[in-house]
Formats: sequence, C-alpha cells, structure tokens
Amino acid sequence: MKTIKDTIFSLFGIIFLLITSCDDPNKKNDLLLDHNLKSNKIKKNDTLKISTNFNTKGLTFEIKTNEKIEKIYPINVDIEESTEYHFTFNNLTLGKKELIVKSDFSVKKLKFTLLNDKAPIIYGFEILNEFKRGQNSYTQGFEFYRDTLYESLGRYGKSKLVKVNFRNGKIFNEINIPSNYFAEGITLLEDKIYQLTWKEKVGFVYDANTFSKIETFNYNKSIEGWGLCNDGTNLYKSDGTEKIWSLNPEKLEEEAFIEVYTNKNKVVGLNELEWVNGKIYANRYLFEGIAIIDPKNGAIDGVINLSSLKSRVTKHENLDVINGIAYNETRKSIFVTGKMWDKIFEIRIK
Repeated sequence: MKTIKDTIFSLFGIIFLLITSCDDPNKKNDLLLDHNLKSNKIKKNDTLKISTNFNTKGLTFEIKTNEKIEKIYPINVDIEESTEYHFTFNNLTLGKKELIVKSDFSVKKLKFTLLNDKAPIIYGFEILNEFKRGQNSYTQGFEFYRDTLYESLGRYGKSKLVKVNFRNGKIFNEINIPSNYFAEGITLLEDKIYQLTWKEKVGFVYDANTFSKIETFNYNKSIEGWGLCNDGTNLYKSDGTEKIWSLNPEKLEEEAFIEVYTNKNKVVGLNELEWVNGKIYANRYLFEGIAIIDPKNGAIDGVINLSSLKSRVTKHENLDVINGIAYNETRKSIFVTGKMWDKIFEIRIK
C-alpha cells in the first residue's frame, strides 16, 4: 500500500511531466535565423541570405524601411521546401532597415544597414568667373530664380532675406528676419520663397516679387532646419543629420525621407542644398566640397572637391566654412561661396 508520502511524490512527478511537456512544443516552434551579414551591413545589389528551421509554407516576410512596413518576398520563393531564403534590395532607399520574419508561433527581426554598392566619383572643377562681394554675408541659403540670385543670411539678430545682383553685390530687395530666428536655407518655386529657420522649427513663405510674408509652416518630424531645394514640384529639406526630407509644397508637411549613404557609411551634416539636373547637390558642414546625391535612394554618386577655393578669398577673423550652391540654368554653371566669404565663384565640374 502506498503511503501518503509516496502519493505526494507521485503528484509532483505528474505535475513536472505536464509542465515539461507543455514547454516542448514552444521550443520546437521557436523560429531560428542565421544570415550572411557582416557587421549587420549589406550593399545594394548584394544578396541577403538567411536560413531558418522553417520552410516557405510556414513563413511570411516584411521589411521596415523609412518608418514604413511593407511585404517582401524571397527571390527563391518557388523552392517550397527550402529553409534558406535570398533577398535583394535594389528598389529600396539606403540606410537603416529591419527584416521581419514571422511564423505562426514566433517573430524574429533582423536589423541591418543598406549601403551603396559603388564608391563616390571624385570630381574636379574649373573656375569660370570670380565675383566680389562684402565679407559680412553669413550665407545659409543660395539660389537663382529667373536668373537673379537670392540669399538667406543667418545668425540671431542679423538674419536677412536678400535679392542681389551677383555681378556687383547690389541689393535689389531685402528684409530683416525677427531677432529670435536664425535664418537657414531657401528655395524658390512658382513666385514663392520658402525659408527655413535653424532651431525654431518654423519656416516662412514670401512673395518672391514683393518679399511680403504669405504664411508660416512648422516642421515637426525633422530635428532642425538646414538646407532647402526643389525639383519643380516638391521641396527637399536637410536637418543636419543623414536625412533629407521631402515636403509637399502646398501642405508643407514632411511626407517622407531618404538617408544619405556612401558604400561605407552614412553622411551627416548635410547643409545647403541645390537641385541640379535631377540630383541633389549638398554642402556638408565642415567639409570643403559638394556631395552629389541620388534623390531616389540617398546614394552619394560623386563628390566635388572645392578645398582650394578658401585660399582665394580674403582672410579675416570671421571667415567661416564653404556654404552656398546655386545652379544658373541660363549659364549652365554652378555658383558657390561660403559664410563670410568676399567672393562668389562661378564653376563648372570637370
């Protein structure tokens, strides 16, 4: 006859078996992933290979890109019994991504960075003309509109919007910006001037002919206001990070962004912007050149080395960095300058 003690031990044994048997299915159904990423990076046109303990019938795949999640399918999806899956990302923008793999019982996320597959081409330039101007222009925005140059000048208490003759520096029109705003990039579209401010997260819209203010707008997703340009329809805005935001010119809301990368790393500090023949040209803060960016995916296709220009302007204690790119459609040339530079250079890329 069993004693009470034996009965208690038997009950504990039954309970233990029940608990462990409940655990086993979960362990069998746990989704395991292996991959071919190196330092969690992959280049455009390369193939991401992942292997799992499930075949295609039991899995679904999604990709998180630019804060949006969409379905994605392996390129070898026809191999139904395979547990290895291949993915290419030729149609995605560059930057931070997340592959989401789902089974009926588990979800796994694989974070990685998508890089460009080519190193930027390094370009030289030739100087076509030099134009003198005063040395007190703290250039933040720089753009031609109908063959006339417009500038946004920065600093608290000294910010301005000016319309100027680039040949002799004569001011056609100007307005002072309230002292609590630090003016940044500008762009012009359909007789309107769009101007950013730095940390105030506010932009202004003016009539290009009269300089009268039409409206203000806020940017709530990007962290600051730096550079601005347009492609004839949409506005593009930099914020000092690796991101360039696209804005609807009517609602002036940040609708999407690209992240700017080379074949090795992200590129931050994107400053003054200019749209040139389907590409975004950008100064990079504290770097002496122009990055040529593909607006479709954020890849830096080329870099124009402008390091020799600073030696051609007058040295003074307030002389600052290169900043200012203005494409002149009529002359088919690029005008560049810097903060507190006493010259504007007309150049052509070699």
